[in-house]
Amino acid sequence: MGGDNAPSVVLEGVAAALEADPALKIVLCGPDEVVTPFAANHERCEAHVTTQVIDMGEHPARAVRQKKDSSIVVGCRLVKEGQAAGFFSAGSTGACLAAATLVVGRVKGVQRPALAMPLPAPSHPLLLCDVGANADCKPAYLVQFARMAGIYAERILGIPNPRIGLLNIGEEEEKGNDLAIKTHALMAKQVPGFAGNAEGRDILTGDFDVVVCDGFTGNVTLKTIEGTSKVLFKMVKEAMMSSAKAKIGALALKSELYELKDRMSADTYGGAPLLGCKGAVVVGHGSSNAKAVKNGILVTARAARENVSEIIAQTLAGSDASNSEQVE
Repeated sequence: MGGDNAPSVVLEGVAAALEADPALKIVLCGPDEVVTPFAANHERCEAHVTTQVIDMGEHPARAVRQKKDSSIVVGCRLVKEGQAAGFFSAGSTGACLAAATLVVGRVKGVQRPALAMPLPAPSHPLLLCDVGANADCKPAYLVQFARMAGIYAERILGIPNPRIGLLNIGEEEEKGNDLAIKTHALMAKQVPGFAGNAEGRDILTGDFDVVVCDGFTGNVTLKTIEGTSKVLFKMVKEAMMSSAKAKIGALALKSELYELKDRMSADTYGGAPLLGCKGAVVVGHGSSNAKAVKNGILVTARAARENVSEIIAQTLAGSDASNSEQVE
């Protein structure tokens, strides 16, 4: 029931995901009148009836505690109980984060789960982490974000030995606020592939594979990029429709422009993985369409099959990144 256009786009996305992945099985959580008829008409889809819905405007943690039979809470509980390997929703981001943390639980040693978002870059996507789960952070948190995002970039995005950067206002290690300076020192010692500070202009250039920051900065950065992309495409479209000559040029570039738009679209990546939970958890955008839902489900399945959560647990176990005596 999550998203601005639920449940229709969710059902379309589920059907497309099932068609794209013959080994995929889906437990569809929601009202009886929505999930039961759909499951009856789709093989490898099981209906799990829920009686409550968490609305976008509700207080996340309170809603998760009070609405235990909502599709978000039930879906996360199925992961915790081992009846599902992963969870995807395009519903309330706050509720998904709260349910994933409170119900699915954190990997041992993870101090704060983090949201990572793939962004378009020249040769392969860049992973920005955190993009909203943790507004206030300590250096130790950012170190863990970097280690977890590095694992995801390698296993899911297919980037060997990812170059990891710390988002900052300058390249020099002494630049930035207290959090940035202390984090740089800690990451230099503890993060494989750490390549120094990344300025805002470096995010999409391809110089880094992972860029780490606190959730407040990451969320502002992400939404700035999204807004800029929308405005830029609107201006390009207006320019190409401005004259007969421009329209001819636009027609010649039509397929290339559609390909570029597809690469720039968040729908292509499906959603943001919540790294550090005991299971694959991916949160879709509230405005997700059927394509985004499909891709979000597929990336959730891949993260489950690649055992990303277990690899994160093994990597952090006994490491300096899970030591409570780190620099704060």
